[in-house]
Amino acid sequence: MVKNFILDTNVLIHDPQSIYSFEDNNVIIPLPVLEELDNLKRHSGGLGKFARDAIRELDNLRKLGKLSEGIKLKNGGTLKVISLKKSDHENIDFLYEKYIDNWILVYTLHVMKNSKNPTFLVSKDINLRVKADALGIPSQDYLTDRSDLETLNPGYFETSNVDMLDKSNLFPNSYIISRDKYFRYDGENLLEMKKHIQAWNVKPRNREQFFAMDALLNDDIKLVSLIGIAGTGKTFITLACALEKTVTEQKYEKIIVARPLVAMGGKDLGYLPGNIEEKMKPWMSPIYDNLEYLFKISNINMKEFMKKEIIDIEALTYIRGRSIPNQFIIIDEAQNLTPHEIKTILTRAGENTKVVLLGDPYQIDTPYLDKDSNGLVYAATKFLNSKLSAHVVLKKGERSLLASEAANLL
Repeated sequence: MVKNFILDTNVLIHDPQSIYSFEDNNVIIPLPVLEELDNLKRHSGGLGKFARDAIRELDNLRKLGKLSEGIKLKNGGTLKVISLKKSDHENIDFLYEKYIDNWILVYTLHVMKNSKNPTFLVSKDINLRVKADALGIPSQDYLTDRSDLETLNPGYFETSNVDMLDKSNLFPNSYIISRDKYFRYDGENLLEMKKHIQAWNVKPRNREQFFAMDALLNDDIKLVSLIGIAGTGKTFITLACALEKTVTEQKYEKIIVARPLVAMGGKDLGYLPGNIEEKMKPWMSPIYDNLEYLFKISNINMKEFMKKEIIDIEALTYIRGRSIPNQFIIIDEAQNLTPHEIKTILTRAGENTKVVLLGDPYQIDTPYLDKDSNGLVYAATKFLNSKLSAHVVLKKGERSLLASEAANLL
């Protein structure tokens, strides 16, 4: 039976192509959602970009017919933008009619009343889904790009007999521990690994770091995703391997380290005082802390080295839209990116570029994302069967005994 799906604004921001994700059902966009997109399109960074992308997609569909009457989509469903007259909602009492969310609820109630098809409100906003339930409105999260962190392959496992392994069940670039030996499955064969590995005077402190460093130093692996709580060393070992590959081996021309800037209090970066370096300093200090230690153990003057411009440390906003060849790109705090943002970044990677995604899915600062819907887990899940990628979950804290204990207890 055909269903009606009413889309909240945050769904279109999360995925501007979401209108095509509901098979042969009816996708309905309330007019207030377009009003909200119009307000958001002026924002800088990803928020404004994805609002503009959603508006542009709707504008392209206008060539196929009138949005007010319904347009047949390529997947067999229909898209319609609806507007209400005062008589359609004057008997519905809301405390704060100025709230867009409440108007979306009004529109959903109107569709439920006037359609025989089952109707669902789709929103990334948990509170709106709670309010919908209080009004008797069926609601759900946008599930198309959700993954399951709890079932995500950690990237390694143990076996007592490596000769008995069923290779058909292995993902490419999986790591295997068999008694006192380590192996990597390259997609066809099990390759025994040497126990010694080092990058920029840094050695792994545990087997998880060992596997991660192997993937980071492997030129055939173009995408590495490392998941781990604070203190597991994911940023530290990644920077060490990046320096080794770029400075020592000269495999890449430059290192780019970028982080998404999660705005403070909903404000853009521009409201902060100072130049761009001063604005970014609070966000980038963990990167500089790790670099300072790496240069210290290698007896290199960091200030002098940074003048060579081999390392670029910048906000993620400023690398969007660039085609980037011959770079070692590190995306820190990737759990704060949407799947669409991750796709935008990875599709810009040029020839001979390696991309590393780092983050902790349990520490998300971006509204409407959670441990299963963020771009880091999404990319790790989607690339599991690719020979170009490797994924490792880092579990053991190595920062200090106190840091490890705090991570476990708090």
